[in-house]
Amino acid sequence: MAYRKTPAVQDRLAAAREHLVAQATSVVADVGWANASVTAVAAAAGMSVGSVYQHFPSKGALAVEVFRRASGREVEVLSEVLREGSGNPVERLALGVSVFARRAMENRGLAHALLAAPAEPAVGQERLGFRRRYREVFAEVIREGIGAGLLPGQNADVTAAALTGAIGEVLVDPLSGPAEVTAAGDLVTELVAMSLRCAGATPAE
Repeated sequence: MAYRKTPAVQDRLAAAREHLVAQATSVVADVGWANASVTAVAAAAGMSVGSVYQHFPSKGALAVEVFRRASGREVEVLSEVLREGSGNPVERLALGVSVFARRAMENRGLAHALLAAPAEPAVGQERLGFRRRYREVFAEVIREGIGAGLLPGQNADVTAAALTGAIGEVLVDPLSGPAEVTAAGDLVTELVAMSLRCAGATPAE
């Protein structure tokens, strides 16, 4: 008869797994994907390397879980602002870009890892998938702006793709350099202005 884990054992395993993912996320934020070895993650989590492999079959599988959770949260925040924030579509677009950029600048190491840092191929595939999700939420608010007469007629999917790429490109260097080099407020202001120009918003908006 196969052994069946009791609810208490399942709860302990789930808690250990959550702790492991949280510590792995912190390690990635500190040292990047390349240096976030299973040994380093295990040490941060206070467990053995063997215990890590009880939860994840490989470093790549753990890295994918870290990426999915961290990127998923950023997509959720952006979606909430663009879909449910106050103001008209153009105002929500501006706020969404501002919130995304400020969150990135406040957690520079993790943001750089999510956006651009070299990673295992499996993480690279996940990154492409999340870029599509970012494009979708940007396209949605752009279409709403077009429908409200606040943005000119355009292919919302193309504009959303351009925004997604441009925002990431603008942030890469500041995120990878010393914090004191970049004035976050000025960068966010310029990034929002660029995003609105890209979407065709008039200065009045």
